[in-house]
Amino acid sequence: MSNSLFLRTAILTALLVSAVSPALTAADKEKGAKPAAMHSVALFPFEERGREAKDEGAKITDLLFAKLAIAPNVVLVDREDIRKLLDEQEVNLSGLVAPQQAIKTSQLTGAKLLITGSVLHVDNSIYLVAKIISSETSRVVGVSVKGNVRDDLGKLVDELSGEIIKTLGDRADDLVAKPLSREDRLADVKRKLGNAKRPAVLIEVPEHHIGQLTIDPAVETELSLYCTESGFKVIDAKEGRKKDADIVLRGEAFSEIAVRHGNLISVKARVELKAVNQSTGEVLVTDRQTTVGLDVTEQIAAKNALQEAGAQLAERMLPKIVEQEAKENRK
Repeated sequence: MSNSLFLRTAILTALLVSAVSPALTAADKEKGAKPAAMHSVALFPFEERGREAKDEGAKITDLLFAKLAIAPNVVLVDREDIRKLLDEQEVNLSGLVAPQQAIKTSQLTGAKLLITGSVLHVDNSIYLVAKIISSETSRVVGVSVKGNVRDDLGKLVDELSGEIIKTLGDRADDLVAKPLSREDRLADVKRKLGNAKRPAVLIEVPEHHIGQLTIDPAVETELSLYCTESGFKVIDAKEGRKKDADIVLRGEAFSEIAVRHGNLISVKARVELKAVNQSTGEVLVTDRQTTVGLDVTEQIAAKNALQEAGAQLAERMLPKIVEQEAKENRK
């Protein structure tokens, strides 16, 4: 079996385990054990530090990918997606890269965690050092293993993968932010808005899913929900009168299938949005968001991605819109 086919098989196995396998056995449930949390991980190339480590970085990355792909609590981002991303961004992530730059790149893949690292030789010893970087909390945790330069590289990678998996289990609460409910997210928006006057808004965000017909607008629906729940008056784009709106939220939304993993489908979505003052035509706020959705159906995965993008834009833009409107009214 070729390395490429082996790695793809490993990815499929890991994803199917995460999608259809029970999180706990019956015996575990009787003991009151909690299900292991699943972690979406992007593995980037290991850096070779020094001439002695020449050609070892790629081997370590390949071996580590194969090991992590079959770990029960890890779902890996497809390596081809990462290669394309690296080409597009024209960056070379390594163990020495600044965490903030790594986080930005990791978020484009939809991964919650990024693993990168390096290999170096010191006298007769070899060190494999890995960094686990959270794309949500910005926290970085390091793990490493040491061996003799004559040791089998595969054995050292086995030890490193074990340390990484153990760390993911032990430090999950530190690395991965706890998911907030929609109610919590709305409450945070309301807190930021305070008692400020809410303008009337009209929302126009056409959606396009490459290769499929869009049934209903997920972004418009999510933006409308955030607006109405936060006290904004929402003018229906079809039934209402556009002149009744103080602000028009206008933009475009695109989604496209990214990767198929067996029965699971990953879809990437991008939403670009601007808030325009109706009376002056001035653009008050502009923003954009890229997200990834995963589901067994392409349309639901697309809607999940678009919905999340709409929610994140609403959380950032609504307080800014109210702030800008208040400034205009004070003039």
